[in-house]
Amino acid sequence: MKQYLQVDEWSIIEDSFDPSTQEISESIFSIGNGYMGQRANFEERYSGRSLQGSYMAGVYYPDKTRVGWWKNGYPEYFAKVLNSTNWIGIDVVIDGEPLDLANCSVKEFVRELNMKEGWLSRRFTAVLDGGRELRVEAIRFVSVKRQPIGAIRYAVTPLNFSGSITFTPYLDGDIQNKDANYEEKFWNEVEKQAYASGGYLTLKTKKLDFHVTSAMAYRLEKDSQPVQAESTFAEREKYVAGSLTAAAAAGETLTLYKYVANVTSRNYGLGQLVEAARDQLEEAVQDGFDVLKQEQAVAWAEKWKESDIVIEGDPAAQQAIRFNIFQLNQTYSGEDDRLNIGPKGFTGEKYGGSTYWDTEAYCVPFYLSTADASIARNLLIYRYKHLQKARENARKLGFTKGALYPMVTMNGEECHNEWEITFEEIHRNGAIAYAIYNYVNYTGDRAYLGQYGLEVLVEISRFWEQRASRSTAKGKYVILGVTGPNEYENNVNNNWYTNRIAAWTLEYTLEVLEELEKSEPARYAELLETLKLENEERAVWKDIIANMYYPYDEERGVFLQQDGFLDKELIPVNELSPEHLPLNQNWSWDRILRSCYIKQADVLQGLYFLGHLYDLDTKKRNFDFYEPLTVHESSLSPCLHNILACELGYKEKAYEMYLRTSRLDLDNYNNDTEDGCHITSMAGTWMSVVQGFGGLRVMQGELVLNPFIPEHWHSFSFKVMFRGARLKVNVQGETVSVVNETETPAAVRIYGQSFKLDGLSEVHTRKSEAEANV
Repeated sequence: MKQYLQVDEWSIIEDSFDPSTQEISESIFSIGNGYMGQRANFEERYSGRSLQGSYMAGVYYPDKTRVGWWKNGYPEYFAKVLNSTNWIGIDVVIDGEPLDLANCSVKEFVRELNMKEGWLSRRFTAVLDGGRELRVEAIRFVSVKRQPIGAIRYAVTPLNFSGSITFTPYLDGDIQNKDANYEEKFWNEVEKQAYASGGYLTLKTKKLDFHVTSAMAYRLEKDSQPVQAESTFAEREKYVAGSLTAAAAAGETLTLYKYVANVTSRNYGLGQLVEAARDQLEEAVQDGFDVLKQEQAVAWAEKWKESDIVIEGDPAAQQAIRFNIFQLNQTYSGEDDRLNIGPKGFTGEKYGGSTYWDTEAYCVPFYLSTADASIARNLLIYRYKHLQKARENARKLGFTKGALYPMVTMNGEECHNEWEITFEEIHRNGAIAYAIYNYVNYTGDRAYLGQYGLEVLVEISRFWEQRASRSTAKGKYVILGVTGPNEYENNVNNNWYTNRIAAWTLEYTLEVLEELEKSEPARYAELLETLKLENEERAVWKDIIANMYYPYDEERGVFLQQDGFLDKELIPVNELSPEHLPLNQNWSWDRILRSCYIKQADVLQGLYFLGHLYDLDTKKRNFDFYEPLTVHESSLSPCLHNILACELGYKEKAYEMYLRTSRLDLDNYNNDTEDGCHITSMAGTWMSVVQGFGGLRVMQGELVLNPFIPEHWHSFSFKVMFRGARLKVNVQGETVSVVNETETPAAVRIYGQSFKLDGLSEVHTRKSEAEANV
């Protein structure tokens, strides 16, 4: 772990240039707007280690699976969000010498990601041959208001010499994904044109026929005035560029403005792409860089108004939570229900940018609380639209009915090829069912159940009905050959979490059926006919619920992660020599699978999801047993342990877990940030503050708060949207205040005491007073 970034409450700042951290910084300083994203690559050429990354949401490629052997049912491809046209490029040549930070001395280097206003800047002095010094100041952003638009201001000032400077802004489509299985390039050229002051380039994918058009325009100024420059332009395969050459004396500044519009065939017809790109580009150029940048600041101010968390007394914690919120808001905006959230977002290529169960388990709570309910609803609609594909996935595995949602997907089809994950980590079905419950419980939108939710629940329940089998020896239903959330155990029998979430899904589906029969009888009858759901099938579900087997240790009073867990040698992590950690970088896979060590919450995942069904003593016994065996080598692990530790009053452990999840990328805890930031883990970081330290739950239509404040903090506050009301919660010592910033009333319960919070009103209480009034 190398801490090289400055602590600032609103910015991420790197104050020196170190090639060894360049790829890490490219991830951390990424920018995006939900429509597209861009790693923090340099505009000018850079011959050092770098992962060039420009990504368009929803544009992906079915890269042929690479395995040494095959099994029936293996997906034929792994879907990947594509590295698209490099639109930021600006080659800079000074008197014939290319500017390349890998080949010159660099001083006074500062890179800043301004999270408050949503832009990335860089300034440095490069020392060229002969001691010539050149100052560069660059700033760029991708527009939140005008999603296809990216804008760059790139200023160059000779400090101790006069010379000729050539700028070559370009669009380069001759790129490839670093994670391409066969080093294949995925793009073909469709058309291009370079012309004075601009150009455009249209590419299409070799499969699936996605088209992307990028159009650019550029302007050159000297000391803020238009400059006459020698101008040329060039074309080659998948590439267009223009060159502008001008003289600059010592102290004079040449500034290049580059504007780009990126549009895709997901939003426009093939014959409309060039026109759409050029129209949007022309409007952006007319308005100019300063107007676009001001729009960006206003748009981000609106986002922060809804989602900011303020921590007083701990600048590192403040910076960390804002960085996590910033990246989440850059990744998913929610307007398009065809899109979802990749574990790395737009910051890298690991995991292919595909959808995992992370969305339902970790991301839905963030969007439920920080945006209009329609945003989280669209994440559920995404799965509803893939229901038929989920049915097909189940058939591929030999099931005659039901739906198995994929472990990894872009279009609803499974595209992950590790057997122990793809075919055994079936608990993801339960996370999708839970997300429906979570959404309805939080928003009160019960209409969703009849419109969309019940169909998904019934088909998932049908899968569990077939996947569970009756054990004659146990006289119970068992689920064999699975991998739970702890991926350091594969092909186990009766993973407690999988069995429990399966039975809970059946319970919840039956509850929804009963509710719908009473509240919407016509829709209920229609769904019964559509789904061909008979009473006999429901009887089987009730039998499974009543007779599901759950491994349990009577002596310790804990749920067992799986049947054979106590056969392992139980050595706590703190008794391992440090050179063994992390296990996944030091132990063989065989040794890991035979060990007692846990990658992330497993039994505790169930106690988090279904916390309303278990008392504190049960949670305490299981936490005390499993947390010491957990190595937290999944980015998704610390946040859930934080939440449970908060509930149990384990304040030091809660704070330890918060720091680990919140600064996971900023401090490169797992030594893998160069692959991209852990976006879905960032949603877990938000949960750590709001559900952990804030103790937020929703029970019986009330927003429940049981907060405590870490000793390192003077106070903290957060905002949540709840059933149309935006509530600001402030915690200082034992005093809690809740301000309703809208005219919509809300029901809240603080330390067990219920309050009716009218519109534009507030309530204050102390823990001792609230508990005394219960």
